[in-house]
Amino acid sequence: MEALSFLLQVLAQTLSIYTLLLLVRVLLSWFPNLDWSNPLLSTVSSITDPYLNAFRGLIPPLGGLDLSAILAFLALQLVQSLLQGASVSVLGAGY
Repeated sequence: MEALSFLLQVLAQTLSIYTLLLLVRVLLSWFPNLDWSNPLLSTVSSITDPYLNAFRGLIPPLGGLDLSAILAFLALQLVQSLLQGASVSVLGAGY
């Protein structure tokens, strides 16, 4: 049971790191003059854009702002909370 709990915690931490990367991507999108061919920016974009694209179109832009990122963040937070709760449940079930 501890191995499963550990795995769930690792997944939750991975989602935390991905959330930070997503935040960086959203903040960088506010700077239109960035060179997205830069290897670092291109890597961030290639890692985060497929996830963000899944939410684009669900919420129409409001005044030029893409609000779909908010929905993407909420979905990540929900999954992360579920993983952390499952991890605690697995630990509690072993006793």
